[in-house]
Amino acid sequence: MKITIHTQKDIKKMILVGQLTAEVLKMIKHYIKPNVSTNYLNNICHNYIVKKQKAIPAALGYNGFPKSVCISVNDEVCHGIPSDLKILKEGDIINIDVSIIKNKYYGDSSKMFSVGKISKKSKKICKVAKKSLYKAIQILKPGLNINYIGKTIQKYVEKKKFSIVREYCGHGIGKNFHMPPYILHYFDKKEKNLLLKKGMIFTIEPMINQGKQYVYQEDDGWTIKTKDKSISAQYEHTVLITKKKYKILTSRKL
Repeated sequence: MKITIHTQKDIKKMILVGQLTAEVLKMIKHYIKPNVSTNYLNNICHNYIVKKQKAIPAALGYNGFPKSVCISVNDEVCHGIPSDLKILKEGDIINIDVSIIKNKYYGDSSKMFSVGKISKKSKKICKVAKKSLYKAIQILKPGLNINYIGKTIQKYVEKKKFSIVREYCGHGIGKNFHMPPYILHYFDKKEKNLLLKKGMIFTIEPMINQGKQYVYQEDDGWTIKTKDKSISAQYEHTVLITKKKYKILTSRKL
């Protein structure tokens, strides 16, 4: 498994595309409200990426994906396809996953949004998903065993009585959308020991369910949903391992 160690030139381009990715998530917040369709939000993101940022939506056409961002609602875990028929309603929670290509480099980030006023249980799962991501990021440094990322997430999430989806993981990113290292969000002692090094760039993107961890794929070939119809939440950042610690390349103030 060859892992890319990024040069300073690479990192400059990754910082730029990371900030563009974060900008889309900041921008779209103001359009999320009851009675709008997920495709309406997709089109706003698409136009912003293409016209304002002069960048490319990485999801569009990726392995045949038909839209520019993924929007997953309530019990949809990930890879939700935006649709004119999917109308948001008060109390929904949604994940918008944005990936961008700029100067041949990829950025990738996602976050949860509330549609109007949401329930306490919805607030709690979003808070736990976000905190699990930041707890994992805060331990990052050169020399850290990659297994500790998943171990940290699992310990916190299970303590809060939620479950972790195991079919999907974080990934290396740069001139390719997905590449090694692959970042598990749970502890697997069989996983090879790999130590983090300065210059590695990857995503961490835990998906957590209110009920059991089990998921299935819809007939559209993309949308992943919880088997028990419980709600799901996810947050994602692209991070760089620096000389002493880490840098979040997709950081944003919301």
